[in-house]
Amino acid sequence: MRDLQSHDQFLQTPRARLRSPGESRPLRTQSQRRRAHSDLQRQSEARRIEYRPPDPAANPYLAFAALLLAGLDGIQNKMDPGQPLDKNLFELPPEALKKVPSVAGRLREALDCLEQDHDFLLKGDVFTTDFLEMWISAKRKEHDAIRLRPHPYEFSLYYDV
Repeated sequence: MRDLQSHDQFLQTPRARLRSPGESRPLRTQSQRRRAHSDLQRQSEARRIEYRPPDPAANPYLAFAALLLAGLDGIQNKMDPGQPLDKNLFELPPEALKKVPSVAGRLREALDCLEQDHDFLLKGDVFTTDFLEMWISAKRKEHDAIRLRPHPYEFSLYYDV
C-alpha cells in the first residue's frame, strides 16, 4: 500500500485535484473480482496484477516510470496485495468501508507520502533525489496557488450575497 500512496502523486493533476472526493478516480486499494470499471485485471491462482491507468493529463514519462518502479518494488519485496473484495464498495456500510485500505485522496497527502517513502523511485537511477525534491516543491507551489484562490464555483455561490 505504501507504493500506491507514494506513486499516486505522479498521477494527480490540477484537474484531478479539483474533483469531488471519490469522483472518477478510485481511492480504495482493495481490488474487486467483478468490476464494471475499465481497469485491466488478470487473475490466476499464482499471480494477480491490477493496472489502473494514470490520469490522461499526467506526464506519461513520470507516471509510467513510477508505476513500473512501484510494481517492481512490490515484486522484489514480495508485497501481498491482499484478497479481492467481492462486494460493492458503494453499498458497504460506513463501518465496513473504514476497514478497506485507501490511498491518498488529495495532492498534499500524496506529496507527504512521497516525501516519506520514495526510495523505490531511486532504484536504477530512473529518478534522482534532486529531481524528486524539485518536483515535490513545484507541486506544493501548484497546490498552494489553487488552495489560496477561490474557485469559480465559490463565486457563483456567494457573489450575490
